Amino acid sequence: MDKLPKIAIPAIITIILLVILITKSAVTIGSGKAGVLYETFGGGVVTDEPALGEGFHIVAPWNKVFIYEVRQQEVFEKMNVLSSNGLNIKLDASAWFEPKREFLGKLHQEKGEEYVQRVLLPSIRSAARSVVGRYTPEQLYSSKRDAIQQEIFEETRKIVDGQYIQLNEILVRDVTLPATIKEAIERKLKQEQESLEYEFRLVTAEKEAEKVIIEAQGKADANRILSASLTDKILQDKGIEATLKLSQSPNSKVIVIGSGDGGLPVILGNQ
Repeated sequence: MDKLPKIAIPAIITIILLVILITKSAVTIGSGKAGVLYETFGGGVVTDEPALGEGFHIVAPWNKVFIYEVRQQEVFEKMNVLSSNGLNIKLDASAWFEPKREFLGKLHQEKGEEYVQRVLLPSIRSAARSVVGRYTPEQLYSSKRDAIQQEIFEETRKIVDGQYIQLNEILVRDVTLPATIKEAIERKLKQEQESLEYEFRLVTAEKEAEKVIIEAQGKADANRILSASLTDKILQDKGIEATLKLSQSPNSKVIVIGSGDGGLPVILGNQ
């Protein structure tokens, strides 16, 4: 009985050490994340093996695991850039990106956990300055925004593609011009719109006038054709036809057949 406490104490210590060891060795990686293993007594960052996936992992307690978000992420950036004529333009943009999972070890070893600030954002700024510098403020304000967005995306992707980052999209959220430039552009656009509306009204009026002339010409042509086709014989036949229809009426009528003084009155029908 006296020996039990001596046996129990080492057992308790062993259990405690095991719990600590398991706690230090257990790593749980959440959804949409991956882990980069760092071997303290090995070669450092493991780059020749896949990153640790989601779930529970046991690693040596002297090693470390660096966890990265590998789902698509979004980063916002506000920039001051110059247009082609040297005016200061404020550009708000965001980027959709994700680290390349198969190169996560390389990314951690060469760029580190701050890769967004060290690589991605500087690349976006550089591409934005290069692209915006090709356009005038008016183009930035109106017609070329989609083209600018696509060009910034293409140039940024070329830079970060070799940096173990997958760029999915660049979105230009807002382009802010100096107030005086913006007002001048809006006045010009308004004048152009009014000019287009005036030209449209002129074209519409010309088309209406042409329509009236064509309709009048058609009626004149029809009347000439009709007059040319009405011979004396046709007129006489039409008169006889009308007389016969009139004679079928139940009322008495006096009808003069013929023309001039030689016409004879004939009473047809009864009252």
